[in-house]
Amino acid sequence: MKDWESLPEQFLSRLNRIIPDQKVRLSLLESYTKQRPITLRANTLKLTGNHLDDIFTRKGISFRRPGWYRDAFILEGMTVRKLTELPEHHEGKLYIQRLSSMLPPLVLDPQPGEKILDIAAAPGSKTTQMAALMGNTGSIIANDTSRIRMLRLKANVKMQGATNVSFASLPGQIIWKQYPEYFDRVLADVPCSMEGRFNTTEPKTYASWTSGKVRQLSEIQKWILRSAFSSLRVGGRLVYATCTLSPEENEVVIDWLLKKEGGNIEPEPIRLPGVLTVPGFRQWQGRKFDDRIIQAIRIFPSAEMEGFFVAVLRKIKSNLPQHLRSSIDVKKISEV
Repeated sequence: MKDWESLPEQFLSRLNRIIPDQKVRLSLLESYTKQRPITLRANTLKLTGNHLDDIFTRKGISFRRPGWYRDAFILEGMTVRKLTELPEHHEGKLYIQRLSSMLPPLVLDPQPGEKILDIAAAPGSKTTQMAALMGNTGSIIANDTSRIRMLRLKANVKMQGATNVSFASLPGQIIWKQYPEYFDRVLADVPCSMEGRFNTTEPKTYASWTSGKVRQLSEIQKWILRSAFSSLRVGGRLVYATCTLSPEENEVVIDWLLKKEGGNIEPEPIRLPGVLTVPGFRQWQGRKFDDRIIQAIRIFPSAEMEGFFVAVLRKIKSNLPQHLRSSIDVKKISEV
């Protein structure tokens, strides 16, 4: 019996349809049975990637740096416990983060001085990464509805020294009502079935997976995404991301919004030199998608990367009635 055969039988059956190529599928399944190396990024609010490089070298810590992100590190022969004992960790000079998780902020490309929404922010990996990319300028609203997750989010933001972050605790599906067409950029890294993170050495990563949960999450994701789009100003960019393989949670959700918004929305191509990606699927189980969906990308799980799906959407026209559009320049941000 292969280790990956412990995964849910229905998931394995679906995977045969998601990835018909047997060689690719078996490589993916093998990746589910291995522990991936520890990865992290330098917190450039406190030090540069090259500075952290020097620190690791002096300490005799073995590492590699992926060419596609100068602030990312792949550690070798290191445990999480040892890493968290380093003073650089306690000082917030580094942040333990999965490589795939670093991609959505890079794709969103938040600029200094902009107004950003992280609609499902906890635990703060991408929030603090965006704060660093912006040099602590502009403003980021980090939103999450869970009190427990919010505590962790706030702790991480504080440790990383991200001073341009404020907090909100609103259901993602309705946050647009408080911030109609307000943000320059929105990150919608939505709750998902996490198929990209399955690992047979940690059964809890897939213990709660069911096809019914996939369908349920798809419906939630649609309305979070539409709310995110409604909170985006005309001309602004939105990144939709999940850490799952399921087309119902990826292409189906994007296709739904494209149909709902018509000429208000335009998908954009994603360029990530050095990262192995495949384009969005054109169809799933007989359902054909909008042709532009191939501009989205899917990353299959591998020895170093967890599975991810990323799509970029540009707002071309307002999708709100005139009386609902934002008419003020400054909004009060409520602290939770």
